[in-house]
Amino acid sequence: MTPIIGFAGYSGSGKTTLLEKLIPLLKQKGIRLGLIKHSHHTIEPDKPGKDSYRLRHAGCNQTLLATKERHMLYFEYPEPERDEPQLAECVAQLDHSQLDLVLVEGFRDESIAKIEIHRPEYGKPLLYPQDPYIIAFASDAPAPQGCHLPQLDLNQPEQVADFILQWMSGSASEITGKS
Repeated sequence: MTPIIGFAGYSGSGKTTLLEKLIPLLKQKGIRLGLIKHSHHTIEPDKPGKDSYRLRHAGCNQTLLATKERHMLYFEYPEPERDEPQLAECVAQLDHSQLDLVLVEGFRDESIAKIEIHRPEYGKPLLYPQDPYIIAFASDAPAPQGCHLPQLDLNQPEQVADFILQWMSGSASEITGKS
């Protein structure tokens, strides 16, 4: 199974901004990445009027748009009372033969290894005291007193990338000197 690491934090904490900087750093190290992002908003990634949009909206439950550069697979779920997506279902849809690591944004309550993204000035509660799956704490301020997790500087994506690489190799405690 491909290693999976999540980024957990409240809206506005900087998860997407960090990932946007982190992804190129991990790619430079030769890591083939998958990404799963959960959204509570309705999305429309296609352009109205394009053939793929027209055909998808004609009623297909699954549509695969394929070019030599990329494939886009759309799943349509017409049930109005459908539950939120399950991470395991999303992970299963990826082609793991092409991946070394799956990054997950959202799915904050899932039982996967996660890095907490926290900005104290937002006044949101800490996640790590109630979540045993959080393996590191990334912030733009010092970690709270008593936090024994590896502490990462949210403004130093290179440090976060190094932590992830160490974690993937099974020795994440080496980067921070903590066990």
